[in-house]
Amino acid sequence: MRKAVPAKAGDKQRQNQNGPPGGKAGQPRLYGALTKKRDEDTSTEVGEGVDEWSTSKTVVKPPDQLELTEAELKEEFTRVLTANNPHAPRNIVRYSFKERAYKPISYVDQIAIHFSLNGNMILRDSDEGRRQSLRLSNASEKAPSESSAVVSEEAEIKDEKGTEDTQAAEEEEAEGAEAAEAAEAAEAEEPPPPKVKEKKLANQFNFIERSSRTLDNPLRERASQSEPTPCKNFSANANQWEIYDAYVEELQKMEKSKEKEKPKAQIGKKEEKKRGKKLTSLELQSDDITKISNAAKIMERMVNQNIFDDIAQDFKYFEDASDEYRDHRGTLLPLWKFQYDKTKRLAVTAISWNPKYKDLFAVGYGSYDFMKQSQGMLVLYTMKNPTFPEYVFSSESGIMCLDIHNDHPHLMAVGFYDGNVAIYNFKKATSQPSYKSSAKSGKHTDPVWQVKWQKDDMDNNLNFFSVSSDGRIVSWTLVKNELVHTDVIKLSAEGTTMQGPEGLQLQTVGCGTSFDFHKKIDYLFLVGTEEGKIYKCSKCYSSQFLDVFEAHHMAVDSVSWNPYHLKIFISCSSDWTVKIWDHTIKTPMFIYDLNAAVGDVAWSPYSSTVFAAVTTDGKAHVFDLNINKYEALCTQVVVAKKKNKITHIQFNPVYPVVIIGDERGQVTCLKLSPNLRKMPKVWILLLRAQRWGRSACGI
Repeated sequence: MRKAVPAKAGDKQRQNQNGPPGGKAGQPRLYGALTKKRDEDTSTEVGEGVDEWSTSKTVVKPPDQLELTEAELKEEFTRVLTANNPHAPRNIVRYSFKERAYKPISYVDQIAIHFSLNGNMILRDSDEGRRQSLRLSNASEKAPSESSAVVSEEAEIKDEKGTEDTQAAEEEEAEGAEAAEAAEAAEAEEPPPPKVKEKKLANQFNFIERSSRTLDNPLRERASQSEPTPCKNFSANANQWEIYDAYVEELQKMEKSKEKEKPKAQIGKKEEKKRGKKLTSLELQSDDITKISNAAKIMERMVNQNIFDDIAQDFKYFEDASDEYRDHRGTLLPLWKFQYDKTKRLAVTAISWNPKYKDLFAVGYGSYDFMKQSQGMLVLYTMKNPTFPEYVFSSESGIMCLDIHNDHPHLMAVGFYDGNVAIYNFKKATSQPSYKSSAKSGKHTDPVWQVKWQKDDMDNNLNFFSVSSDGRIVSWTLVKNELVHTDVIKLSAEGTTMQGPEGLQLQTVGCGTSFDFHKKIDYLFLVGTEEGKIYKCSKCYSSQFLDVFEAHHMAVDSVSWNPYHLKIFISCSSDWTVKIWDHTIKTPMFIYDLNAAVGDVAWSPYSSTVFAAVTTDGKAHVFDLNINKYEALCTQVVVAKKKNKITHIQFNPVYPVVIIGDERGQVTCLKLSPNLRKMPKVWILLLRAQRWGRSACGI
C-alpha cells in the first residue's frame, strides 16, 4: 500500500532528486540530507489525516431545525441595504407659525454615530509636549545601535549553522568552506543601515491667538459717510420798486384767473335756465323756517306746558303728605316719559345732566347685545318739552357713554362701541362730531364704557379720559383741532397667565368697565373691571396700581366717589350687590343684596348719605344711611318686567327728581318724596344762617 503524499511533499522529493534550482555544485547532497527527515514526518502526518477523513461521519441535527426541500434550499432571497437608519423616527411634527397648524417633517436625519473620540492637542511649549519630544529624541538615538547588534547576531547564527553543516557532511568540507567564505563576503558587501528620521509630534500644535489675525475696522463718523446736500450761492438786491412790481404782477394774475372763471359761470346759468331747473317751494321755505325756529320752539313749549299742566304743577308744588305716616319711608312720583320714535329699538346706554341748564339732559342710545349692533343716537331732552327732543345726532356705531364739560356746557365727550371717541359741539349746526378719533390716532380696540372730562392741561388744552375693555385708560387732549392720545395705564389681571407658543407666558389683560376721578385729589382715580376687581390708580404711575380691591364676583358696572366724604366710594355689580368702601380699608363698610343684577348706582347731590340704585328686574332702590343703614327707604317698580330692564339712573343737581333709562329707549322722570330728600342737620343750619344773613342785609 502506497501512502498518499500531498503535492507539496512530492515537489520536495522532486527537488531532492533534481537539485535546487540555481544552486552551486556540492549543495544538492547537503540539502537533500537535511530534508529527508522532514519529508518523512510530513508524509506520515498527511497519511494519518487522510485516514481520518475517509472514515464515515454522522450528521447531528438539532431538534428544532426545519426540513427544507432542494427547491426551497436553492431559493434566493434578495436583501437591499440602504443608508437609512431603521430606528430614526418618521412621525415628527412641528408647529408652523405661517399656517398656524402642526405639520409633519419630510426630512429625517439618518446619521447614526457608533463611535466618537475627543482628541487632545498638547502645546509644544507645555510640560507634556517637552516630555514627549525628549522621549522621541532618545528613541531615535537608540535605533542605530540596536540595528548594528541585530546584524552581528545574524552573522553569529550563520557561522553556527555553517559549522553544523561541516560536521554533518565531512566529505564536502571544502565546498562548505567556500560557501561560508561567500556568505562572509556578502555580509561584508551589505550597505550600512539607513538613518532613522526624526519623527514629528503627532499632536503638534502651534498656538496662535485668533483675535490677533482679525483686522480692526477703523471708526468712522456717519457724517463723513453721507453726501453733502446740494447748495448754491445766491445774492440779489431788493428795493421798494421791485417789491411793488412783484405785488402788481400777482394782482394781475389773480384778475386774469377771475376773468376766465366768469364765462364758465355764465354758461352754467344759461344751461340751467334752458333745462328749466327751478328751486322748489320746500327749499325756499327752509330758509324761512330757520328764521322763525326759535319762536316756534317757544310756542311748542307753551303748548306742551298747557297739555301737561297737572304734571308741571306736581313737579313744582306737590309734596306727598302721606310720608308722615310711613315711618321714614318714601315713594317716587312719576312725572314725564321721554321717548323718540327712532330710538324705540335701542337701549339707553348713558345719561348726563347739563351743568348749566338744569332742565336739559343728554341720553345716549346703543345696544349692550353683541349680536344686535346697529347705529347709535345722541338725543338731548328738556323738561320743558317732553314730547320732542331739542337736539338729535345720529352715529354709525352705538353710543356707550357720554359726559358734558362743566365749564363749556356746549361740548360733550362721547364713547362708541367700535372703540372711537368724539367731541360734539352743540353750537355748530351739524349732525357730525366736531372731533373724532381714528385708528391712526390710537382709538380703542374694544367698546368704550366710560368717558370723563378733566381739568385742562398746562397749555389750556381740553382734556378727557376714557376706559375700555382692551385694558387701556387713555387721556385725550384737543391740540390744534386734533385729538392726541396718551396711554395713562394699562390694566393687567394679576396672577392670571396664559400659556403661549413655544412655552411663552402671556399675561392676561384686565377689561375696564367703569372709572371715576376723586373730587379733590386730581391725580387719584378708581377703575372697575369685568373680573370684579377695583383698582386704585394714579396719573403719576403708569406701570403699577396704588391698591387692588377684591370687590365683586362679577363685572363692576359702576364705581363713584362720594361728593362730600373724600374717603368713601360706592360700587355695584351684576352679582346683585352694592358695596360702600373706604379707600384706606380693604374690606367694604356696607354690603346690600338687591336680589337682582344692579345696572347703575348714583350718589345724591344734596346729601352724603343718600344714594339710589336700579336693578334689571325693573325696580329702583333709594337708601339713606342717616336714617336706615340696613334697608332701602324706597323700593319701587318703574318699568314692566317683561322684556325690559332698567339700565341707568341720575339725580338732578338742583331739582328733587331722578331720571331712569331702560332697554326700550324710554326715559322716565320721577320726583322724590320728602322722606327721600331729607338734608342732614349741618345743611339745615347752613341754610338758616344764609337766610338770616340775607334778611339782616335787607335782601
